[in-house]
Amino acid sequence: MKNRVAQFEQLILPCPGERLEAMAAESRALTLRHFGSTMRLFAPLYLSNECVNVCRYCGFSRDNPILRVTLTPGQVETEARHLMQQGFRNILLVAGEHPRFVSEHYLVECVQRLRTLGLPSVHLEVGPMETEDYRPIVAAGAEGLVVYQETYDRKIYAEMHTVGPKKDYDWRLACPDRAYAAGFRRIGIGALFGLSEWRAEATALAVHLDALLSRCWKAFFTVSLPRLRPAAGEFQPLVQMSDRDLAQIVFALRIAFPQVGIVLSTRESPSLRDGLASLGITMMSAGSHTEPGGYTGAGKDDLHLTTRGKRMEASAELIRSEGEHATEQFAIADDRPVETVVSRIREMGYEPVWKDWDTGIQ
Repeated sequence: MKNRVAQFEQLILPCPGERLEAMAAESRALTLRHFGSTMRLFAPLYLSNECVNVCRYCGFSRDNPILRVTLTPGQVETEARHLMQQGFRNILLVAGEHPRFVSEHYLVECVQRLRTLGLPSVHLEVGPMETEDYRPIVAAGAEGLVVYQETYDRKIYAEMHTVGPKKDYDWRLACPDRAYAAGFRRIGIGALFGLSEWRAEATALAVHLDALLSRCWKAFFTVSLPRLRPAAGEFQPLVQMSDRDLAQIVFALRIAFPQVGIVLSTRESPSLRDGLASLGITMMSAGSHTEPGGYTGAGKDDLHLTTRGKRMEASAELIRSEGEHATEQFAIADDRPVETVVSRIREMGYEPVWKDWDTGIQ
């Protein structure tokens, strides 16, 4: 078998346009071979923007003066019903890291409620936990876990994460292994591009993926390639990464790791998402909101302000009069309605896949 990492490193070297076009064609052919003319769809559902970490680039960072809220399990169910009405059967539960608000027991109840609604695929993107803490969540019906290392550069990681449990680089790095041991059947990893030189970051991501594929061979892996977007705190990317660079990583991943899923979120523009949809991407979000209660306004009456790390109660009257919602994690770039994204996927000759798994298969 080819050395996948060495192949990937060669594929992301600077290259002329003709070579990139050849890579795009190969990536497209491999995607069709392994995934067919399909696009798996999902929606993020934000549970809470409370967080104990200080991360310089994140809108949820503890030191940002933002409107915060944690949805009750009932409010989570309200948001999920709205997404199901739009067609979604694959939902990603997202939350800041705050054990007092987003505990193992809270997550178990949220997952149970969503599974009772008939959702076959529930995934989590929350603060890393111990294997034993994950097991009840898996037993409740959670199928997958997503955890981004953010940056694989240890020096930059330490500079970006200054307060909170997220400071521990190695604890986060080992999270996919703990998730696998707990029984998650889908695991997603990724790096946040804009914090360090993109080729070095992408290579480290490929090394991590290669190791996980060898150790956790029963799980299906996906890779996300998010780029920094505007957020509270107004952090600016330390390095730039062009659309061409992002496309080259997508092609290189598909060629070196042909059976791995590649995710493209609404962080990216409609034109780029449409352009890459047939060239290696296998999973997309659509119609996304990155704040708790963003789909239905759930939790609006429970909003509170944080200023310099100290909580200040915001008056419900002020919130209602100004029509405010919880602060989003980051601004999305593709704000097209779900039906528009689905229509565009079909126009390109692809079939939107809302559901590809059910416990009945077992």
